[in-house]
Amino acid sequence: MTTYRSYIGGEWIESASGITLPNVNPADINDVIGHSELCTRDEARRAVESAYAAFREWKNTPAPARGRILTRLARLMEEHKYELARMLTREEGKVLSEALGEVQRATNVVEFCAGETRRFNGETIPSELPSNWAYTIREPHGVVALVTPWNFPIAIPVWKIAPALAAGNAVVFKPASNTPASAVRIVELLIEAGLPKGVLNLVIGSGSEAGDEIINHAAVRAVSFTGSTEIGLKMYETVARRGIPFQAEMGGKNPVVVLPDCDIDLAVEHTAAGAFGSTGQRCTATSRAVVVGDIADRFVEKIVARAKAYKLGPGLDGTSEIGPSVDESQFNTVLKYIEIGREDGATLLCGGGRATGDALDNGYFVEPTVFDNVTPDMRIFREEIFGPVLGIIRVKDLDEAMTVANDCDYGLSSSVFSNDYNSITRFVNEIESGMTHINSPTTGGEAHIPFGGIKGSGIGPREQGSASLEFYSEMKVVYVDHTGRKREGNLY
Repeated sequence: MTTYRSYIGGEWIESASGITLPNVNPADINDVIGHSELCTRDEARRAVESAYAAFREWKNTPAPARGRILTRLARLMEEHKYELARMLTREEGKVLSEALGEVQRATNVVEFCAGETRRFNGETIPSELPSNWAYTIREPHGVVALVTPWNFPIAIPVWKIAPALAAGNAVVFKPASNTPASAVRIVELLIEAGLPKGVLNLVIGSGSEAGDEIINHAAVRAVSFTGSTEIGLKMYETVARRGIPFQAEMGGKNPVVVLPDCDIDLAVEHTAAGAFGSTGQRCTATSRAVVVGDIADRFVEKIVARAKAYKLGPGLDGTSEIGPSVDESQFNTVLKYIEIGREDGATLLCGGGRATGDALDNGYFVEPTVFDNVTPDMRIFREEIFGPVLGIIRVKDLDEAMTVANDCDYGLSSSVFSNDYNSITRFVNEIESGMTHINSPTTGGEAHIPFGGIKGSGIGPREQGSASLEFYSEMKVVYVDHTGRKREGNLY
């Protein structure tokens, strides 16, 4: 039985807490993968202190040298791709093809950040004064805290850790407690890649104790968080009182708008993939389909048929298309929202309960669920479910579609399905989301393209791509006067 421990100051520590959590395969709750030892508050404090002690030397390591360690990490991740994916599938539940995609996405991010260390540039700026000029440089914050969720337990930690290290920060990494194996393996690969002791510290522990200690520690100079909007906003309040940078990628209630002129089969396939892929456990998952006009009946018929056709099963079974909810708590949350949808008057078309069968009875499987006649006053229209549940809203025209799509506290991702240039352009201009897709799912992204949302979906700078290192560094402006004389006149 594997024991997952925290990594502090270059050592895997045995926690003094005496508290452990089982790491259970959500596709088969009889498969206990291992146990995590939860850190104490004192041990979390030691992790921050270790990072602080290692920071100065790491900052002074030339950026391209930091990049070479990340390059080695990318090679190791490629070498261990199938091992990582199988481990991820076993502890989180997503099907193997999706896990392989996640590992590849993470590898791409590391490659991108390694390259950025060779162009960690500033700018030179002419002065209005003779024999004067100025330039900018970017410097790391110091110790940064990274708090990550369970739904992408390799990709999300990596797309925070890689730019943080590339920029020269030391890191305290607190992953979700129910996906410890992925977190531990990431750290092991970074150690193998040559990362110096103390630069990265892994803290496995509760948010109320270990997490609270980390984000309130005076040595932590920036916090990056991915998770629910509720927790993100509470963390934002805490961090704001300290006056340090905060970045959060939070929830989503992502709409697709389906117009009558679209390729309906394409719209159905991509809407289904966005709604039911990864068991709906993505912040970019499609949860609202806003369907315009007479196409609605055909769309509903086809989306129900597609939902019923999915094969549910353990992710390591190569024929499975949808895996389980990550744990009992999330499973019960999804079932609760399905019941709320019924109570609020939405029309349940398919799904709506626990999936059963020989390969499913010991796991947290939820049937792909479609509701019709959803209205904006319903909770399943407004609240993030994080499960394979799609609500269909029927509207008469594009004007109403835009009103309904934007009538939401979230603003992460969106899609439009249409072949009309004017309609597509209007949608892109008016949709209130940080990312939007044309004739493709609300899900997905690329390593070199910024990622993030607006409204209740995001706080602070974007992650990934050209924006990835911005959050993890500060700009310093340097004025150079080479006159050798006292400056006369107004000094502003």
